[in-house]
Amino acid sequence: MPKPVAFKPPKSLPACADLLASIRAERLAADKVAEGLKAKETILKEHLINNVPKDSAGAMGKLYTATITTKTKPRVADWPLLWAHIKKTGEFDLMQRRLSDTAVMDRINDKRKLPGVETFTYVDVSLTKNTRS
Repeated sequence: MPKPVAFKPPKSLPACADLLASIRAERLAADKVAEGLKAKETILKEHLINNVPKDSAGAMGKLYTATITTKTKPRVADWPLLWAHIKKTGEFDLMQRRLSDTAVMDRINDKRKLPGVETFTYVDVSLTKNTRS
């Protein structure tokens, strides 16, 4: 979990709105930089996977050694078959506990009841650029 940042917002609400927009723009720019770094990371990983000889201990640099590992991960090949198994056995721990916001809200907007589901209201801030500067 990230450490809390010591930060005190400006006293003026208009200054808060402007600073929020500025900080959001800065974060979005940083996200683009992070995306570029992630793309380079992916290219380097693929290059190592495709070029490190299978019988070697890896690629040893001055600071790090890259070794190729294999892991087994699950993937559903037949959803109806898996759902039938889960319903029959009650092994719901196979699934993550998360709702699809869009699917739930579509049903609620269609006045359909979903047992065990409730909605809550949260407060957010919407920013729009002023046309006058």
